[in-house]
Amino acid sequence: MDWNNFIYFAFSAVICWAIAALLAYKPHNYRKSVVLTLAGIILFSLFIGGLWLSLERPPMRTMGETRLWYSFFLPVAGLITYIRWKYKWILSFSTALSFVFICINLFRPEIHNKALMPALQSPWFAPHVIVYMIAYAVFSVATLNALYFLIITKQAEKQTSTLALCDNLVYVGIAFLTIGMLLGAIWAKAAWGHYWSWDPKETWAAATWMGYLLYIHYRLHRPKKWKTASWLLIFSFILLQICWFGVNYLPAARGMSVHTYS
Repeated sequence: MDWNNFIYFAFSAVICWAIAALLAYKPHNYRKSVVLTLAGIILFSLFIGGLWLSLERPPMRTMGETRLWYSFFLPVAGLITYIRWKYKWILSFSTALSFVFICINLFRPEIHNKALMPALQSPWFAPHVIVYMIAYAVFSVATLNALYFLIITKQAEKQTSTLALCDNLVYVGIAFLTIGMLLGAIWAKAAWGHYWSWDPKETWAAATWMGYLLYIHYRLHRPKKWKTASWLLIFSFILLQICWFGVNYLPAARGMSVHTYS
């Protein structure tokens, strides 16, 4: 299995997700939507597993490889949200967003080779990245809900339920984000001798974590300020994007960051 096979697995998965998303809007198709979404997830996971075996390392080194995991976990988060809260539109949004990142990987492929620098040859590497990608996917779904609230939702009852959904997703996301940061600290201690160094990426990771904590505290103390909370959630997601890939374009990170692996 190599990167050339990605297009076949990815588009097969997207077709399953797209059909499932369309079926979700029609009555009595709940089970079909769940089964088709799961089928797409399994197809995508088969490619990830095959790529992992062929590279003989976790496919998490390059930005393209992390986008691969993000594209995978978005439909997973969308499916869990759909099963738990029955939001029919969430499968469409998670599929569309996953498709965007799949296309980015297709149009801007990166070199995927077996090389892995010593710092990444750690048992903490894979769980750290996977947990972070789960958090990113969950926060994406929460942000989609916030946008839905601001743009589409008008009824007060739906507004309340939408923000309650955002709250639950943020709780899950920040739990994974915190675990990811702790795993990263343990990994950093083993690889570089210290838990935290205020590297540019670490600084933005801390800013992202505090942004979502601020959202949680704001919701607890200002529960009726729904619109402000939604904008705060969107702002936190922007911090997340800077932490994930935007930091690579900052002058402070060029040639200085220990998180530059390629």
